[in-house]
Amino acid sequence: MSGDTPGVPNIPPPPWGNEQDNEPRGGSLGIGAVVGAVVLYAVYVLGTMAQGPYAWSVSFLAVPAPFIPIILYLAVAIAFAVRRRTSLWGAGLLIGLGAFILLGGGLCISFLVQVRA
Repeated sequence: MSGDTPGVPNIPPPPWGNEQDNEPRGGSLGIGAVVGAVVLYAVYVLGTMAQGPYAWSVSFLAVPAPFIPIILYLAVAIAFAVRRRTSLWGAGLLIGLGAFILLGGGLCISFLVQVRA
């Protein structure tokens, strides 16, 4: 005998863990990275070129103003990355933030080198 009880069907145990694991991941990593970097560049280019009451340098938030968009962007990107349905989109946004910092730092250094006071 094989050791099984006769007349009792062999049913596999239920899967342990979260049922959410069966959901497909949503979003696109590449599109998130491109959109994220472009949005950040647009915010910073338009923010530095703004005139009048919308200019960062004349407001009471002159010092923290450049960091507010990054903080908001990072909060949204992390919120998207944590949810399974939007995890790839959020990961793409985080990669876009890295690309923005890398390329933006290079542009900033190149402008500073040309100024030579």
